[in-house]
Amino acid sequence: MASAALAFACGGSKARGPVAVSTALPPANPQAVVKMVQGVTAAKDPQSRDRAIQLLREAIVIDPNLWEARYDLGIVLANGGDLAGAEDSLAVAAKTNRDAQDVALALAQVRQRRGEHKAAADTMGDFVETHPNAVDVRTLYVASLRAAGQVEKAIAQAREVLVRKPGDASALAELALCHLARGEKDTASLLAKQALDSNPHSAVAERATGLIALAGGDDAIAFQAFLKATQEDPRDTSARLNMGGVLLHAGAYVKAGEQFRAILQVSPEDNDAALGLAAALRGEGGPTRIEEARQILDKILERNPHNVGALFNLGVLYADVLKRPADARPLFKRFLAEAASDHPSRTDAEHYMAAIEAPTGGGATSSPGAVPTPGAAAAPGPSTATPPPGPAKKPGGKS
Repeated sequence: MASAALAFACGGSKARGPVAVSTALPPANPQAVVKMVQGVTAAKDPQSRDRAIQLLREAIVIDPNLWEARYDLGIVLANGGDLAGAEDSLAVAAKTNRDAQDVALALAQVRQRRGEHKAAADTMGDFVETHPNAVDVRTLYVASLRAAGQVEKAIAQAREVLVRKPGDASALAELALCHLARGEKDTASLLAKQALDSNPHSAVAERATGLIALAGGDDAIAFQAFLKATQEDPRDTSARLNMGGVLLHAGAYVKAGEQFRAILQVSPEDNDAALGLAAALRGEGGPTRIEEARQILDKILERNPHNVGALFNLGVLYADVLKRPADARPLFKRFLAEAASDHPSRTDAEHYMAAIEAPTGGGATSSPGAVPTPGAAAAPGPSTATPPPGPAKKPGGKS
């Protein structure tokens, strides 16, 4: 998932995008606005993040209807990795001003980063129903629908974007990924090329090109496309995640780890990047790296006890590397209870369970069907998350 380097509330202006129904709000409390501006100013200095959060919360206490302050607080929290807190703040901002396109985008992006694709799609679906010309929101809506498995609906929404904004590179790239999800690689390739022809500097189009190449087994072309995506938009952590995945499968564990660590620096709760880093550390080997991998997987499960990738990888770590089958068994059992019936690691988990429970001793043994490459069975899959909007803008008072 992409990291949030989102924009602060704009000074004294309405939220961008068409507005179907105006939101009647009382005039902003001047003291609250001063606190908010001070908070946003403090947020520009990474060393003053805690102070920024304090000031923005003080602004909200003074004026609970100051939706810009709640929005700005959500941005600061998201950029610091507190996605749960960011979602709470942005959700209230969205309820306070239902016409703010920036708020709807930010809330959906945070929900995407938390893996809540259906919730993200629902947020944007409600917004575009009352704001049909909000193209940016609708484009992100396409990505969330696709991630939630609603590919046909995503295609319909992508076409709605292109009706309103013909030749839009982001919409074409998202449409390409929808067709890729349907297994239509030729159509996906043509759409990705059309997206790059429309905008040669589109990071989203480059990322789509890389994902299509990856699906075709051409890791070299995929890597180059992901590299271009990160060059065009350094905030596009999803492209970096895909680069790490290519390096991981190539056995370049140290280089892969560098990509995953770079993502975690800006998005500490990115579970896919954490899974990738754990797999890379396992590949490097050695007691220190193995222990770090174990701690990373433990932290993922603390945040999300149902993360099947972490359950499987930690089980493999205990069974194969640490030779602690008794600790591996409950993890594989939970994985088998949680994972989808067609999960690619299900067969391996069943083999591990059979080996652990065998009457010959229940010792740790590699699964007969497992791929021996560290982390290969449950390394993070290709990321198709949509990158966040541009850099922060000048803050201001309530509309």
